[in-house]
Amino acid sequence: MFIVTAAAMIRDGRVLISQRKAGSHMEYKWEFPGGKLEPYETPEECIVREIKEELDMDIEVIDIYKVVKFKYEEKDILLLCYLCRILSGEGKLLECNDFKWVTRNELADFDFVPADLPIVEKLIQDERLF
Repeated sequence: MFIVTAAAMIRDGRVLISQRKAGSHMEYKWEFPGGKLEPYETPEECIVREIKEELDMDIEVIDIYKVVKFKYEEKDILLLCYLCRILSGEGKLLECNDFKWVTRNELADFDFVPADLPIVEKLIQDERLF
C-alpha cells in the first residue's frame, strides 16, 4: 500500500485544485495537489515538499482533514488530506498541467481522480471552511 498526501488549501472562499500532467497516471484529471510519501519523511513533511515541487508554494499544515483508503487496479493507496495554509507563493505550473481556485460549489464540475472524490464530497458539504 502506498501512502500519499494531498493539500486542501482554502483562500478567499476558494480551494486550490490541480490538473495532472500529460503522460502521468490519469493524465488531465483533477486532484488536490500532493504526492507519494518518501521513506525518510513524515506525511506533514511530504505535503510541504510536494507543494513546493509541484507549485512553488510554501505552506504549513494546519490539521488532517480526510483519510481515504482507495483501491486502484494497479495499487492500493492510503490518501492523507491535510488542511494547509499558504505562507508564500502564487503558484507555478512546475509538475502539473494547470491549477485553479474554485468555490466548493464548482468542485462538482471537474473530473477528479477517484481517490479524491470523498474529499470533494466533504468540501462541498463543509460550509465552515468557505
